[in-house]
Amino acid sequence: MSVLRPNLLPLSLPYPNSTSILPYPTRRLPHLQTLPKILCAAKRTGKQRYPSEKKKLKLKHKEALTDVKNKFDGIWRLSKLAVSVQNDPGKDFLGVSDGLLQEIAKAIKFPVASMLPPEAFSVIRKSFDARKMLKEAKFVYTVDMDVSELINLEPRTIDFISDLEPRVGLIEHMPLERVSGDIISIIQDCKKVEGERLLKEGGANGYSCNAGTYKYTGSRKPKIAVVGSGPSGLFASLVLAELGADVTLIERGQPVEQRGRDIGALMVRRVLELESNFCFGEGGAGTWSDGKLVTRIGRNSDSVLAVMKTLVHFGAPGNILIDGKPHLGTDRLVPLLRNLRQNLQGQGVSIKFGTRVDDLIIEDGHVVGVKVSDSRDQQKLDCHKLGFDAVILAVGHSARDIYHMLLSHDIDLIPKDFAVGLRIEHPQELINSVQYSSLSTEVHRGRGKIPVADYKVASYVSREDGKTPSSSGPTSRSCYSFCMCPGGQVVLTSTDPSELCINGMSFSRRASKWANAALVVTVSTKDFNSLDFHGPLAGIDFQREFERRAAVMGGGDFVVPVQTVTDFLDSKFSVTSLPPSSYRLGVKAAKLHELFPMHITDALRHSVSVFDKELPGFISNEALLHGVETRTSSPIQIPRSSDTYESLSLKGLYPVGEGAGYAGGIVSAAVDGMHAGFAVAKRFGLFLDGIESVLGKAQGAGSAKY
Repeated sequence: MSVLRPNLLPLSLPYPNSTSILPYPTRRLPHLQTLPKILCAAKRTGKQRYPSEKKKLKLKHKEALTDVKNKFDGIWRLSKLAVSVQNDPGKDFLGVSDGLLQEIAKAIKFPVASMLPPEAFSVIRKSFDARKMLKEAKFVYTVDMDVSELINLEPRTIDFISDLEPRVGLIEHMPLERVSGDIISIIQDCKKVEGERLLKEGGANGYSCNAGTYKYTGSRKPKIAVVGSGPSGLFASLVLAELGADVTLIERGQPVEQRGRDIGALMVRRVLELESNFCFGEGGAGTWSDGKLVTRIGRNSDSVLAVMKTLVHFGAPGNILIDGKPHLGTDRLVPLLRNLRQNLQGQGVSIKFGTRVDDLIIEDGHVVGVKVSDSRDQQKLDCHKLGFDAVILAVGHSARDIYHMLLSHDIDLIPKDFAVGLRIEHPQELINSVQYSSLSTEVHRGRGKIPVADYKVASYVSREDGKTPSSSGPTSRSCYSFCMCPGGQVVLTSTDPSELCINGMSFSRRASKWANAALVVTVSTKDFNSLDFHGPLAGIDFQREFERRAAVMGGGDFVVPVQTVTDFLDSKFSVTSLPPSSYRLGVKAAKLHELFPMHITDALRHSVSVFDKELPGFISNEALLHGVETRTSSPIQIPRSSDTYESLSLKGLYPVGEGAGYAGGIVSAAVDGMHAGFAVAKRFGLFLDGIESVLGKAQGAGSAKY
C-alpha cells in the first residue's frame, strides 16, 4: 500500500467560529470500513511511529545531545521558528524579518531581538502552517546561525552562545558546514581534484590531465544513447556530457517551443499530435503540469539538493531551495528547459527531436544500438540504425510501445501496483475557506501574503468480513489525493484519440479560480486479472480499458465525462445544473459511478466521505468529478542492478526514471537519471569513483519510494 507523508498545509477543520461552509451530510457504506488512517495534517508521533522511525529518532536524540566540543565553531541550526502571519512579510519574502529575529532571540535567549544582526542568519526553509490545532496560522522557519559572523557583528552574544545546548529538532550544532553545489560544479570539482592527483602521479589509467582537468583518452569516447528527454534523461545526459561521453539524446516529441504550439492546436482545434502533446516532448509529462518539486526521497539529501541547485542554475527561482513546498509551474519550466538544452548542445550532445526509437539492436545478449524513425511516420517505413555502446532508457510511463518492444526481446517486466480514479475540481475560493477560514482573504489568487491553499488526504478501506473474492480485488486498498493543483486546470493527457485520460496543471502563480486533484484508488494484479488481463502488460490493458470507457462516455472529440460529487455518492444522473469546469475541450454529464468496477467505486465513495470529515465542504454541489485518471505511475518495473543500474535481462541497457518504475515526479526522476549517469560513466572509465563518494547512495533506489 502507498503511505502518504503528511504535509504542513492544513488538512483539518477550519478555524473556530467558521460558518462559511456547510458540509454535505456524510455517507457511510455499510459493507466498508476505514482502517486506522494516517492523520492527514500531523506527523506520526508516539505509538503511531513505525519501529524504523523510532530507531532513527532515538539515534538522532543520541547524536544531537552529544557534547558540543566548540560551540563557537561552525553553524547552529534553529528549527521550528514560528512567526505569525501578522508579523511576517509574507510567503514571497525569504529574508530575515523583524518578526523572525524575535523568534531567533527567544531560541537563543537573547534579550533584545533588534540588536541581532540579520546578516548572521540564513533562512534554510520556510513553510506555512495553518492547522486547526494551532491558535493562529504561522510561517515556520529553519534558520542557520553563523556563529563567527554573529559574534563579529554583535560581541554581546558570546555568553548566550556559550549557554546554548542542543535540542533535538529545535537547536542543532553543525561543526562543519556542508555546501552541496549544482551537479555541474560538483563534477567540475571532482575533475579538478582528480586532475591534481594525476598531475602528481604523472597520469595513469587512460586519463590525461590538462589545466586541472581529466578526460578519457581511449581510442574514442564511449557513445551513449539516452532515450527520452524527461528529467531522468536530461540529468543523465548532463552528467555524461560533463564527464566526456559522446551523448545522443533521442526524443520522440518536439522541443518546448513547438510542443507548446502543438498543445495550443489541441486546445483550440482538437488536433492531437500523437508524438507531441501533454505527455510526449522535451521535459516529459511534468513540463505541462504543476511543476511540483516535492519528493519523498529526502528533501535535504545531497542528491536532491544537487538537482534543485541545478534547476536554479538553469533559471528556476532561488526560492525553490527554501520553500517548504517548492513548485515551478509550466511557465517557468519552459525557459528552464530551453537553457538546459542549449547547455547540452554546447557540451556536444546531439539532440534528435521528433525521433522515435522503434527497436533495440542486440548482439550476443548486449545492446549495440537502436532502430529509429521519424515520429511523424506512424507506419515506420523509414527506419535506420544507430550504433551505441550503451542505451539509457529514460522514457515516461505513457511510452507503451516501448514496453511492448522490450517484451518482444524477452526483457523482464514486472507488473507494478498503481492507482486509478477521477479528478475532482472545486472553486479555489472554497478550498481557501476550508483551509484558512478568515485568512482566506489573504490569498489574492497567488499574489497575497499566504500561499494558495492545497490539501493532501488519504484513507484505507477494507471489507468488514475480510473475505473478498478474487474477482473483486484485494481485501483492502488505499485511496488518496494525487497531484493536487491549486489555482490550476484540468488538462487532456491522452496519447491516442480513442482513449481519454486527464491530469492537472498550474502556472507558477496558481492564479486560476479552480483547484483540482486526482482521487485515486490503488489497484494490483488481482484487479487486472478480474477483467481477464494477464501478463507483464496487464496494467497497461487495465488502463486502456477505462480510458476507452471514458472516451465513450464523453461522446468523442476529447469531451470529458463529468458528474457532481453529490450525484456520484447517490448514484444519480443529472444532466442540468453542472458547475463550471476548467477543462477547455468541453464536459458532458455522465454516470461516472458506473465507470469502474463496483469495489473501486465504493472505495472512492467511502473515501470521499472520510475526506469530507477532514475538509468540511469537500462534498459540495460545486465539486465536479472528471473521468478518468489512470496514469499515476508506471504500471511496470524493469528489473535492474541496484549498483550499476544495468538491466538484469540485457547488458548495456540502463532503465531509469518514471517509465522504468523507479521514480515518481520531477525530482525523484532527475535524481535517478543523475545517479544512472554516474554509474554509466564509471562503467566506461569516465569516473573513477562511484556516485556515493560524491552524493551518497540514492535513497529508495530500486524501490517505489518517490
